[in-house]
Amino acid sequence: MQPRRIRSVVLLASVLALAASAALAQEAISVTVDATKTQQKLLRVALVVPVKPGPLTLYYPKWIPGEHGPDGPIANLTGLKFEADGKTIPWQRDLLDVFTFHLEIPRGVSHLNASYDYLEPDGGSATDKLLVLEWNEVVLYPADIPAEKLTYEAKLLLPEGWKFGTPLPLDNESGNRVSFKPISLDLLVDSPVIAGEFYRTIDLTPPGEAIHHEIDMVADSEGALNMSPENQKGMTNLVAESGKLFGARHYRDYHFLLALSDHVAHFGLEHHESNDSRMSERALLSPSSGMSLGGLLAHEFVHSWNGKFRRPADLTVPYYEQPMKTDLLWGYEGLTDYLGPMLAARSGLWTPDQYHEALAGIAAALGPGRPGRTWRPLLDTAVGEPGLGFARGGWFNWRRGTDYYDEGDLLWLEVATIIHRESGGKKSIDDFCQVFHGGPNNGPEVKTYTFDELVKALNGIAPFDWAGFFHDRLNSTSAEAPVGGIENGGWKVTFSSEPPKSEGRRSGPSDVYSIGLQVGSDGVVSDAIVGSPAFEAGISSQMKIIGVNGRVFTQELLSDAIKSAKDTSKPITLLVVVDDYFRTCTINYHGGARYPHLVRDDARPDYLDELIKPHAASQ
Repeated sequence: MQPRRIRSVVLLASVLALAASAALAQEAISVTVDATKTQQKLLRVALVVPVKPGPLTLYYPKWIPGEHGPDGPIANLTGLKFEADGKTIPWQRDLLDVFTFHLEIPRGVSHLNASYDYLEPDGGSATDKLLVLEWNEVVLYPADIPAEKLTYEAKLLLPEGWKFGTPLPLDNESGNRVSFKPISLDLLVDSPVIAGEFYRTIDLTPPGEAIHHEIDMVADSEGALNMSPENQKGMTNLVAESGKLFGARHYRDYHFLLALSDHVAHFGLEHHESNDSRMSERALLSPSSGMSLGGLLAHEFVHSWNGKFRRPADLTVPYYEQPMKTDLLWGYEGLTDYLGPMLAARSGLWTPDQYHEALAGIAAALGPGRPGRTWRPLLDTAVGEPGLGFARGGWFNWRRGTDYYDEGDLLWLEVATIIHRESGGKKSIDDFCQVFHGGPNNGPEVKTYTFDELVKALNGIAPFDWAGFFHDRLNSTSAEAPVGGIENGGWKVTFSSEPPKSEGRRSGPSDVYSIGLQVGSDGVVSDAIVGSPAFEAGISSQMKIIGVNGRVFTQELLSDAIKSAKDTSKPITLLVVVDDYFRTCTINYHGGARYPHLVRDDARPDYLDELIKPHAASQ
């Protein structure tokens, strides 16, 4: 037992530390990002932090919202220096956590100046003509203070002539200098900026909509910003359909932030009042541009309700160093992956055929295309998400990856059909979304939920053994994909030699579903399905195919070989390179080309197409 005097000293130290933290939380931290050297892939950062004398710990954000893992790009933070009153303040990195820095603040010092650079990795978020700025990459913050309690005053210096888009409220703009209004750290991190020499904004607010919506685009060329009137209409319809689906909005306004470049990473990242989406430079000029927009932007838009506003409690942490528990990602991402394509179809960005082909591709990829289902249940793909960054070299068919997206799509489609069935057609997935994601618009806020609360909400719409249903699906190790929703909706998955009429999100060449290979145009095998004819012939991930039946490899020749093998007893012969060695692999396959499709089951009503009919009045 501690002596009373020692306990009193410890208690006093704790009180003083809390008081110091409260003081830090009250005064704004200033962060200025100089992006004028973007073309050199360098951001210069100046930070001014109010401090008190004594020990100070600063964090660099580690667990990034929406990325579901401890992948803050700490290695890109360079040139770190601290000063106060013209004197250098030494710092030391924590021995157990490389995202943590310790300092000792001298007496009389009230403000700490930090300066450092952030290196934009090649193929990351910057090119000669544009920048996507995620604030978590360029901030430090005091330890032990919730992000919502810290206020930041952010400033941005842009290259001359560049324009920008962001959901951040603007304070003032003068030339290339932009100042934003004071904002909490959690909302700053939730509010990226896109900027570039070639910039365009388009109003997407539907008639009668009270809240402003727009798309802000930057590109590596001016012509790449040429969004067609059809896609503009589809995006406006997407906004209208989201209002019908959820019955509420939880933001002040909304910005679709779209970067078009072949030199940045291509992905989408959700934010409450915006999304950071990246596509190839000419994506809007492609005949399949509507499919691309609907596949990416609709998903990220849905996250404003599902993932940002309604968020699993275990994925809601007070600051970015605290680990997240990812077991409910099948709700966070899976439900979003279902609702996004549904809204894309309702809005006209996708045709019904495109929606059908996308579902068929998912079902095919998760059935015979994912033997890892036999040992690893869906729930574990969510729980194991933080370790996914260590995966290298393919093999995702056997070890599985982010299947809580795709399988979540099928899972929630089945939920939608069960709601319809159990309510006698009186309720739909829309009713659940309006109850679960509804409520007053107080601007961006978080309303957490648990598994039990999710089940309770579903039972309020259509009583059913939802807990048992989810436990069964989440823990299943069946080799077959969960296609109950497709079948309940009046359709079934089949394979034929006919290529898809339209390119679905996961429709691919027939070699995936025939011989069991995913091969790039360079011949490199990205995956070989374990147990498939190609795998049994000795081919696996990362090998390179250089020859097909005695000729130099092309994807077309491989497809031709698969088709012609159906009418002959001769095997398909592939010459592959394994490390520095050649190997000839003989594939005994004679089933011809196989592509997945959805076909109608006339014995059941077509509820699947009923779900994707437009709901908003104006289309």
